[in-house]
Amino acid sequence: GDVVRQVGGDAIDLKVLLPAGAAARGFPPTPQDATLIANADLVFANGLNLEEFLEKLIENAGGSARVVAVSDGITTIEGHEEHAEGDEAQAHEGADPHVWTDPNNVRVWTRNIAAALSELNPANAAAYQANAERYDQTLQTLDAWVQEQVAQVAPEKRQMVVDHDAFSYFAQRYGFETVGEVVPGYSTMSAPSARELAQLEDAIRQLGVKAVFVGSTVNPALAERVAA
Repeated sequence: GDVVRQVGGDAIDLKVLLPAGAAARGFPPTPQDATLIANADLVFANGLNLEEFLEKLIENAGGSARVVAVSDGITTIEGHEEHAEGDEAQAHEGADPHVWTDPNNVRVWTRNIAAALSELNPANAAAYQANAERYDQTLQTLDAWVQEQVAQVAPEKRQMVVDHDAFSYFAQRYGFETVGEVVPGYSTMSAPSARELAQLEDAIRQLGVKAVFVGSTVNPALAERVAA
């Protein structure tokens, strides 16, 4: 939503389905959300199966909105998702959808958004392009700033323990290694076994890990237990 706002500016009427801090997995849309979809000209989504609720919502809402997956064109990292079905954990291969942790991927978003808005509203195409170019410069500045910060960390110390596998693009871009996950896979809907937690705690002790990085949409209680 924020990136669409940066590109569209005052020329669009933007509604964001997920409030700040909400997780896309397991999000329960409301009848009001269906109305927004039915009245929309464009629906922007991350894509890569992140917004599992969206396909059914669009189907039920009707309308003629075009769905734009802003991650189209990004070179993805393949991973796996685990979630519980009954008493068993099920694993599925697929692309990691958390592309935005590398600002260069958000630059791709920006171009895709500008192109879609320009096609919908050619009269404002120049403004969309100018906004996109300005935001692209902001993203390049951000990328350079992150590299400056990371340069202060010795390469052998660039090891991360995370709540779930959501930082792969960040790690790939800036030379980090993810050495453990509190929750296996890249979905927050799964749960680790006692054995997996014990193995993670052993790895933390062995490697001298000093921090566990937790996303803002995840209950930190389990990560706090592991850290303790």
